[in-house]
Amino acid sequence: MGAVVFDRQITGEGTPEAEWQTWPGLGQLSRIALDELVPPGRRAVVVAPHPDDEVIAFGGLLALLAARRSACHVIALTDGEASHPGSRNWPPGLLAKARIGESLAGLRQLGLPPHSQSRLSLPDGRLAACDDRLAQRLAELLRPGDVVFSTWQLDGHPDHEAAGQATARACSQVVCRHWQAPVWMWHWARPGDARVPWSHMARLALPDNAVRQKIAALATHQTQLAPQDTGAPAVLPGFALARMLRGFEYFMPAGNAS
Repeated sequence: MGAVVFDRQITGEGTPEAEWQTWPGLGQLSRIALDELVPPGRRAVVVAPHPDDEVIAFGGLLALLAARRSACHVIALTDGEASHPGSRNWPPGLLAKARIGESLAGLRQLGLPPHSQSRLSLPDGRLAACDDRLAQRLAELLRPGDVVFSTWQLDGHPDHEAAGQATARACSQVVCRHWQAPVWMWHWARPGDARVPWSHMARLALPDNAVRQKIAALATHQTQLAPQDTGAPAVLPGFALARMLRGFEYFMPAGNAS
């Protein structure tokens, strides 16, 4: 598996977006066209560990696919009930309902209808403990020839990593093409970080309208954008959002985990 999670800490404010933007290597990553990423006629499936991950990592891609009238499906693994530990305003059950609603509203902003999502309602924060069940459920929902997208299996967040690993197993079983996307890697890594397989990473350019749709979709996730009643900051503070709203989204083929 490569580096272990404690070597990829999601703490503090992480690497500032300005540092990424001044790194020449970011602009030198190979570009990939939408038709190359998801050939016309193929179904795209996004595997999202939490409500909002489908927007953070794949929102621009989904907007472009919806505009192209491509078949798209989002598999939501958890309902995000553990994002506000100790909150009186957002106990787990109420939070899960709110986050499901936010996710559906975000998909509408991207041009996807409600029936484009399946929910597995697995335990938030504990996906690694049900990896066999997760891989099997994914295999049941996938079709041969699908182009499948998940979070990176070395992303640093345990649920993101479990999602990437289980998706890789399911795609191998069903025979699907599998792309993985970094989310929290941009937080713990530094430009040129040897733990990241930069040579295998490709970037999809997002036109302005797709970026606007992604911004609108993220704005629906108000539970994640507001400071918490426990005194904790927002789950998605401004410094994190800055890394999530670039004019590109980034993908690497599964099997290049470094």
